[in-house]
Amino acid sequence: MLLLGIDEAGKGPVIGSMFVAGLVIDEEKLFDLAAFGVRDSKQLTPAKREVLARKITGIATDQYILEVKPHIIDELRLVMTMNEIMVRSFAQVLAHLHADRAFLDAADVDASRFGERVRSESKTSMEVISEHKADERHKVVSAASILAKVRRDACMRELELTLCCRIGSGTARAGR
Repeated sequence: MLLLGIDEAGKGPVIGSMFVAGLVIDEEKLFDLAAFGVRDSKQLTPAKREVLARKITGIATDQYILEVKPHIIDELRLVMTMNEIMVRSFAQVLAHLHADRAFLDAADVDASRFGERVRSESKTSMEVISEHKADERHKVVSAASILAKVRRDACMRELELTLCCRIGSGTARAGR
């Protein structure tokens, strides 16, 4: 069975792009993710995330990472809520990938509503399971979390070079 995990990085911070990552793996590869030490990206150092991202990519069947730039978020916020932006972003990632079952880290207070809205928007027939803290409960979502955070970290480093200053990561000190 093919499993798909989707998570985002950068929704909360007020600077830089947001990234929504989707990862498809064969269910048998969950053991590899566990052996690698995959867990929610916020619990890992940047160096550990980098190493894990390479390992995850090596066993993935497919992956897709959507970048939503700040000016796009600003434009969309004029006509929709952040929850609607999240639904559309997750739906875009879901529509790009194919699996038997998808696990989403819910970006709405009502996890089941979020999952149904993403499934409907993406026009997929696959089973979609949306949960709060899915990045802590499902290794495939943890892996997607890592891919999103590694892309966000790289984006923030580029921004630091452009602005010639240090910018916080948007995560707790332990996850820096």
